[in-house]
Amino acid sequence: MNKKRFPLLKWVINIGLSITALIALFPIISLVISSFMPSSELMRNGISLNISFDQLNLDNYLYIFTQAPEYWAWYGNSLIISAVTIVLSLFFSSMVGYALALYDFKGKNLFFILVLFILMVPFEILMLPLFRMMINLQLVDTYLAVILPLVVAPVAVFFFRQYALGLPKELMDAARIDGSTEYGIFFRIMLPLMGPSLAAMAILQGLASWNNFLWPLLVLRSNDMFTLPIGLATLLTPYGNNYDVLIAGSVMTIIPIIILFIFFQRYFVSGLTVGGVKG
Repeated sequence: MNKKRFPLLKWVINIGLSITALIALFPIISLVISSFMPSSELMRNGISLNISFDQLNLDNYLYIFTQAPEYWAWYGNSLIISAVTIVLSLFFSSMVGYALALYDFKGKNLFFILVLFILMVPFEILMLPLFRMMINLQLVDTYLAVILPLVVAPVAVFFFRQYALGLPKELMDAARIDGSTEYGIFFRIMLPLMGPSLAAMAILQGLASWNNFLWPLLVLRSNDMFTLPIGLATLLTPYGNNYDVLIAGSVMTIIPIIILFIFFQRYFVSGLTVGGVKG
């Protein structure tokens, strides 16, 4: 009986997961199809799967590539901010999490409690103090104003700390005996072992930075400094909506996240679940 039931249960699970995936992909599929429709058709019927194949064309994408230079300025800003944020966040957050996990020093537990406390505080509460800080540092309307508050993310510190707890301290002792410095131990031995966690956090931090809207909206002022979420939001006005750029541009924003996930997907699940090193 068990042998007969197992294939049936497997089929039921696979069908259920497939239906769930289709439901999750439905908004993206609708958006992609709508990006090939004329703006007049979008204004009349909105985004839907009611497709008129004779009206599908590439005009919206041609408009983006030939007549929307501001869109590519926004795109470039988002790429630069997201790339720098990912690199700096992984570098500093991994160092902090590693130190909290594998070193013993005075105030270690208090520092970790502070990290957890900040993790529980909504970002909206921290925005005004951070904004005043950016004004005092004269960084408003710059890349640094968007990047600096995200460089050491509490969630990343907590994540790396939990992952580093599973790393073997024996490797650190062996490296010290061989004369390696503490920085050498981290960069040459421990950091490569944290590769899956770095890949998983790169995806999460990249997604958060790429979709970040509220904080860039607060600190960025000029149109040529806007990121994609802010720039696309400016296309919706009481005086008219530029659907030519809005819909097709929204589809184009998905591409970097897909590329990021493709590069790091093999490490994503293990980075979130593995807490030690396989022998």
